[in-house]
Amino acid sequence: MEIATSILSAKNALERTRIVKELNNSDTDYIHFDVMDGKFVSKKHLCIPELVRLIKLSTKKNDVHLMVEDPLKYIKQIKNLNVSNITIHVEINQALRGIIDYIKESNINVGLALDLDTNVDYIKPYLNKIDLVLIMTVKAGKGGQVFQTKALEKIKKIPSNIKIEIDGGVNDKTVEYVKKADIIVSGSYILSDIENNIKNLRQ
Repeated sequence: MEIATSILSAKNALERTRIVKELNNSDTDYIHFDVMDGKFVSKKHLCIPELVRLIKLSTKKNDVHLMVEDPLKYIKQIKNLNVSNITIHVEINQALRGIIDYIKESNINVGLALDLDTNVDYIKPYLNKIDLVLIMTVKAGKGGQVFQTKALEKIKKIPSNIKIEIDGGVNDKTVEYVKKADIIVSGSYILSDIENNIKNLRQ
């Protein structure tokens, strides 16, 4: 199991910069960037210039989660940077195949995210094209929510050749539910004590 640390709970650009620098010296496997456009979800978080700046600052593997209606304009700006995974939402009002192909052509792993109440069947047409499925265990668009166990049924329906990433409400208690995941995303829990809480999740 790999750990991706989200910086979503950081309050401003200065704090995000400080946290990325701290995470560079930590035991996290990924830095997880949640990008929100105020359209797909109501909140805005990480405009393109700041996303680019933070990815350049990071020395870790970078995991980008695009909660946006028009992911291509973001992908075009980061495709030549140090990005390991780009995940888009299956629920967006866009033709997904072209976006998936564009990410793959950039030699970046492509993920599809399922919001908390989205049926896993929606990703079935794309399973032969993607590398990972991100299962939201909270409602997309807001940090600090409580982990929802109802999302865990989706794990059983993902083929074994596709990585499973769990995002939302993961801490030292709820991590027990997601031992079969390949990547777990944790934000506010880890950031409250980076060194010790990464260690707690691994244990």
